Amino acid sequence: MAFVAVLHGQGPVEARFNADSSLVLIPATVTDSANRFVLGLHKADFHLFEDKVEQPITNLSGEDAPLSVGVVFDISGSMGVKLRTSRQAGFRLLETLNPQDEAFLVEFGDKAKLTAGFTSNVQEIENKLTALQPGGLTALLDGAELALREMKKARNPRKAIVIISDGGDNHSRYTARDIQSLVREADVQIYAMGVFEPSLTIPGLTQAEVSGPRLLAELAEQTGGRAFTVSDPADLPNVATRIGIELRNQYVLAYAPVNKSKDGKYRRVEVKVIEPAGLPNLKVRWRLGYYAPSQ
Repeated sequence: MAFVAVLHGQGPVEARFNADSSLVLIPATVTDSANRFVLGLHKADFHLFEDKVEQPITNLSGEDAPLSVGVVFDISGSMGVKLRTSRQAGFRLLETLNPQDEAFLVEFGDKAKLTAGFTSNVQEIENKLTALQPGGLTALLDGAELALREMKKARNPRKAIVIISDGGDNHSRYTARDIQSLVREADVQIYAMGVFEPSLTIPGLTQAEVSGPRLLAELAEQTGGRAFTVSDPADLPNVATRIGIELRNQYVLAYAPVNKSKDGKYRRVEVKVIEPAGLPNLKVRWRLGYYAPSQ
């Protein structure tokens, strides 16, 4: 399957940059009408706005920069027979990592637990995944909170959390509002994949369980990531591969905000792309905003 569309006749995008603490980094994914990743765009092809004011883009990186990835894995009792293919999805995702990348593993059932801290040894995380057994309820939001906290230790500027789950939350201490606030503050993309039961056909589900998939989709959109829902667990490994490829085929836009106020307020970001000749209907996904530093 073709995943990438390269603009022929174009030189490479600008070289990788070292992120300055005063710069805001916005990861962006560009796809064409066939849902293939579009590579070869240049800084001049992008326009970036903060609170509707256009910002000068300091630099653009389209290279495969090192990643810090957190895998958040559902081991609740409902996973049952889905656990094998969910493990395979985790393995597929880890296979896309490079030696300079790092990853950690959080599991959640009745409670969330850091199973493996940041490591570049993929085998260590695969061994931990292999040993996981299902049981208990679903503290999904607690798992997300723990992953966001662990991600603060990341050594790479590009960060992503991938949640593998089969349903909504029914046993967390944290609320959806808590996690939405934390996600806005975190400089991290969130991806989610799983088999979600069609709630309209299953009586007795709590409101939290019904709204779980929708919450994951909202969190993913806010951060420039994506939520994938599949009806067949066997499709999960292919989805994991898709996420891994997407993370390796992103642009990172860097800019120094025109608004220098250290007011701690949320700044909304918009990214637009000038479509090259012969390549219409491009779609862009990006991190939707960030909190300015406070005094």
